[in-house]
Amino acid sequence: MTAPRRTRVVLASVAAQRPPRQTAAAELAEQTRVGDALLRGLIRAQLALALRLAVVVLVCLGSLPLLFVVAPALGSVTILGARLPWLLLGLIAYPFLIVVGVVFIRGAARNEQDFAALVKRR
Repeated sequence: MTAPRRTRVVLASVAAQRPPRQTAAAELAEQTRVGDALLRGLIRAQLALALRLAVVVLVCLGSLPLLFVVAPALGSVTILGARLPWLLLGLIAYPFLIVVGVVFIRGAARNEQDFAALVKRR
């Protein structure tokens, strides 16, 4: 009986047999499962940011009319010749919405930067 022939295994030859790993950019361009998962993660992060800020706006601005129904005395308060409900809903609401918009834009840009860093790292 002859002994089975021995095979010499070299790390370079094993690495050469393994298929090359695709980059995340290629995964995105070819629309593979991995690329699709990466893109869905970005979309999910953007949606979560938008929903959080929408809740903030709804709670802050939506609670003001409720506040004036619950405490009608606040509705008759006059500041600088204008009633408090008009000041809050007609004047103060716009700077608040601008601040929320700026926060959204910065958060969305941060999400996109994180996504780009993830794509470069892979």
